[in-house]
Amino acid sequence: MADFFWAPRPRPTRGPKPALTLEQIADAAIAIADAEGLAAVSMQRVAADLGYTKMSLYRYLPGKVELVAAMLERALDPPPPIVGEWRRALTDWATALLRAYGGHAWALEASTGRRPIGPNEVAWMERALVVLPPGLTGAERLDAVATLAGHVRMIAGQAGGAESDLAAAMGMVVRDHAERYPAVVAALADVAAHGGADDAFDFGLGRILDGLGVLVAQRV
Repeated sequence: MADFFWAPRPRPTRGPKPALTLEQIADAAIAIADAEGLAAVSMQRVAADLGYTKMSLYRYLPGKVELVAAMLERALDPPPPIVGEWRRALTDWATALLRAYGGHAWALEASTGRRPIGPNEVAWMERALVVLPPGLTGAERLDAVATLAGHVRMIAGQAGGAESDLAAAMGMVVRDHAERYPAVVAALADVAAHGGADDAFDFGLGRILDGLGVLVAQRV
């Protein structure tokens, strides 16, 4: 499974010439997932939408695990060029990754668990590692990227549940039980007076980068 994207694909010497590409199959599966969710994707459904039999897809990929991996590889696309000072570069990287996940609601689910890792996914890690400042160990550099990616994933997973929506949903509870939650009441009142809601992505990203800056400064 691990070498699905990397091992050379044997060309069949007998039988009909392959009529599909892995990209066409992935695109058909993406269209289903975008419209109906990842649970609706199956080898049978994708084959039917393409006008082929389920068995014909096995010429191109072993099963659904690899199909979902191919979908994610197509959905992520290669990372955009990231240049400039490390803090600005990592901000651009995280913003681009958030945009990539936001384009497909199923992408977060598809990127968990044991699965083949494709060139695009590795390229995203490579791009972030390249722009990290010097002074960090290899383990710290990998952990830094994991922390940044985890923040992006957390915010992407909250899509459709923004802070302002949460505040509205809590309005009745806070109004009727304010004495039980004074800190919540105070925070919501401050947001109402001064704004600043829906800033968790930038706020959290800024604090992560602040921490990296402090760590790097300690090594100088």
